[in-house]
Amino acid sequence: MSVSTTTTPGTGGPAADKIILALDRPDAASALALVASIPDLRMVKVGLELFCSAGPEVVRQLRGEGLRVFLDLKFHDIPVTMAGACRSAARLGAELITVHASAGREALEAAQAGALEGAAQEDLHPPTLLAVTVLTSWEAARFKAELAVAESPEVYVPRLAALAVAAGVGGAVCSPQEVAALRRAHPEPFALVTPGIRPAGAAAGDQRRVMTPAAALSAGASRLVIGRPISAAADPAAAFAACCAELG
Repeated sequence: MSVSTTTTPGTGGPAADKIILALDRPDAASALALVASIPDLRMVKVGLELFCSAGPEVVRQLRGEGLRVFLDLKFHDIPVTMAGACRSAARLGAELITVHASAGREALEAAQAGALEGAAQEDLHPPTLLAVTVLTSWEAARFKAELAVAESPEVYVPRLAALAVAAGVGGAVCSPQEVAALRRAHPEPFALVTPGIRPAGAAAGDQRRVMTPAAALSAGASRLVIGRPISAAADPAAAFAACCAELG
């Protein structure tokens, strides 16, 4: 059976479909408790911490709760390994899967082929691979000094996004500050998913290239990844609703 993309009824409205909650939790129990506290939640991100603790089963549990899953493991390896990892991720029912664009075109093409094969094996809708460009924790000076990359993130990000497009990958992860330029170069249906989202008045934390939800969506983002402003709030459901309201 294919994964449904139909909007779930609730008070979150269409804006709720644009928000992906980052489940930065140490175990499945706390992650499931968090999602249970936000009735209008539609899609969640499972990252390295939760996946290493709870394993593939947490993806199945979340899908069993009717949630769509963004599996953010940022695969970066040789082509055959990336193909196998994406095949397995697709078989779990993940709808979005991250791979590092810097792995190169051959690896990206192998990852895409593996994802399509895995989804077909389980009769699932094909997932969208998202090429990670430059992590939102990087700032230009440190990027150049530590990685010896002469190009600034503003130049390097479009280079990696173009590489992903050439490899047939369906989207990219980028800073919200880079969305407008990427959207001009790569119109829909190329997906642009943006972490580094902070509602007005929220602390930036360890993110450096941030933007408010409304501004990021207006710039051309497809979906917004929001973590601590919702998950660390005293009332996560109210914080989620406030984000939806900001999107209109």
